Amino acid sequence: MAGKRRQFGRVRKLQSGRYQARYVGPDGQLRPAPETFRTKRDADDWLADIQTEMRQGDWRDPDAAKVPFEKYAVAWVAERPVGETTRELYGILVRVHLAPTFGRMTIADITPAAVRSWRRARLDAGVGPTTVAKAYALLRTIMGTAVEDGLIRRNPCQIKNGGTVNTPERPTASVLDVFAIVDASQPRYRALVLLGAFCALRWGELVGLRRRDVDLEAGMIRVRGSVAELNSGKRIYKAPKSEAGKRSVAIPNSILPMVVDHMQQFAEPGADGRVFVGAKGATPRRNHFNGLWHKACAEVGIKALRFHDLRHTGNTLASYTDASTRELMTRLGQSSTRAALIYQHGSRKREREIADGVDAQIVDALKRRPRSKGHARGTQA
Repeated sequence: MAGKRRQFGRVRKLQSGRYQARYVGPDGQLRPAPETFRTKRDADDWLADIQTEMRQGDWRDPDAAKVPFEKYAVAWVAERPVGETTRELYGILVRVHLAPTFGRMTIADITPAAVRSWRRARLDAGVGPTTVAKAYALLRTIMGTAVEDGLIRRNPCQIKNGGTVNTPERPTASVLDVFAIVDASQPRYRALVLLGAFCALRWGELVGLRRRDVDLEAGMIRVRGSVAELNSGKRIYKAPKSEAGKRSVAIPNSILPMVVDHMQQFAEPGADGRVFVGAKGATPRRNHFNGLWHKACAEVGIKALRFHDLRHTGNTLASYTDASTRELMTRLGQSSTRAALIYQHGSRKREREIADGVDAQIVDALKRRPRSKGHARGTQA
């Protein structure tokens, strides 16, 4: 009596003694298992799993995931609806940190073990933890898209908190530190330092300010965008990353005279005139200013302080005014949670009260400042 004919797939014994399993996929193509099996039972079990996947609609074309990672990643970056600076960052992370290891591997061949080995090798090679975290987060997102595309069943990026950026605690400049740096800075950049510290504005927001954004009568600055510099040297004006970035920030009264003085001496004329302009009439570049910044810090004996750390100074001073978390987020243009966007527009009156609280701390610090050191032009003791 003839044996019962198999209803799904075929199994045959090879000359090597191992067993090969094949089946016809939903696309009508005859597809062999990616490996041979030691026993016929193992081959039958594999076919049973494939049949279950087809019945449940979970079957994936095994050839689809044979696309090289670099080809897939480059296309992924090109298709993302992101700004130029983010696209540039993604491109660098793929080219420098992901492609050398995964570039020629197919999407299907990237395993959790391979991802773990890559991450460890990057850290052991001295690559900064922040950079590795960003590269891992990008890899995880790209592979997540491959899962959505039906190329792979599971994301191989399984490292807990692998994409978390642990930013080390940065130093906070005191009020007197800020004024010491101001004294040592070139006159055209003194207001920039003061606004960076006491209004907690970012570098890009400061150099992106136009005369129309500064209301001297009300003592308010309206932030509506920022200047970003690409690796190519090209500079672009872009909107904030979130709606919370668009905000009005009150200027503490103690530094307002210096801002007025700056607008009269150095800002370009006209409503669209730039507030901060370099000595040669161009928008200041970050690398050039960093040289001036480090020189001023060294002159007054302040070490390891970045210009961006002034934001931490401003945040700290504002937090001492009993401002709520929502009010602080509004002043700093941050939106760490979706719900916070609902409250992005803090009241103008409360913003002025926060600035007055910061101002009181400035005045108190300046009163205790030794007379022998002098004072920044346009400020009061």
